Amino acid sequence: MSSFVNITSSSPIFFLTGVPGLEVAHIWISIPFCCLYITALSGNRIILFTIITESSLHEPMYYFLSMLSTTDLGLCISTLVSMLGIFWFNARHISFHACVAQTFFIQLFTVMESSVLLAMAFDRFIAICNPLRYATILTDSRIVKVWFAILFRGTVILLPLALLLKRLSFCQSHVLHHSYCFHPDIIQLSCSDNKINSVLGLTALIVTAGVDSIFILLSYILIIKTVLSIASPEERHKAFSTCISHIGAVAIFYIPLISLCFVHRFGKRAPPYVHTLIANVYLLIPPVMNPIIYSVKTKQIRRAIKKVL
Repeated sequence: MSSFVNITSSSPIFFLTGVPGLEVAHIWISIPFCCLYITALSGNRIILFTIITESSLHEPMYYFLSMLSTTDLGLCISTLVSMLGIFWFNARHISFHACVAQTFFIQLFTVMESSVLLAMAFDRFIAICNPLRYATILTDSRIVKVWFAILFRGTVILLPLALLLKRLSFCQSHVLHHSYCFHPDIIQLSCSDNKINSVLGLTALIVTAGVDSIFILLSYILIIKTVLSIASPEERHKAFSTCISHIGAVAIFYIPLISLCFVHRFGKRAPPYVHTLIANVYLLIPPVMNPIIYSVKTKQIRRAIKKVL
């Protein structure tokens, strides 16, 4: 079952491969993936529940952290059913409309996570560079507006990509080389002109994660400049320590994303399972690691979790 020929159907059925070349080991591969999903889902739910129930955490920094946990949960849920369905039940078939929906939500939560990380960088910039106006700038109402702006931005940028997938024709192979519907994977299977899909996909990546990463970098340049002007070493250490968790979250989001882009661009000769595993890591590592980083590095979160539990 290497391909499906479906020329006339307006709603083709796709075939998810799982991990190419390692199909016989899917049951064993499912064990670490299942552990990662359990860790990500439970960790982010605990963070959310703790922030909601603990009044001492009702501050801008922790509101943004709750947004990060929400997007991480969305990323996990977007791939959970299809990935574990392949590994456990060999359920590899997915309809075209379900595939487009999954692609949209994966991209949406990825863009939202990038936007939340930018908002958290702005939060740290205000807290360190203009602490006297922190409470007046980041009010509750403005934080709610930021959340809706993040959701609106992602939807407006990515909805056209999903709609444009529906204009493509698929008349040869319907085999997707990942454990979930991946936008570049889908457009490569098309037998019609997919240039506009490819260009818009790259443009969406640049204007979201690309632009966000530049502004995050600029924020930290200004933060470092401000911290270095502080005379007391203790105050410098205290200021930098408030940024450690966020820097870790930024690293575990952008490093897998950049690695995935490089593998798809320059790793043509790499075994197929390398592409798939890196794509899975890119979606799973941030949701798994973010609760751990903030629980370990943020005393207030650690104390609140102990109190709640």
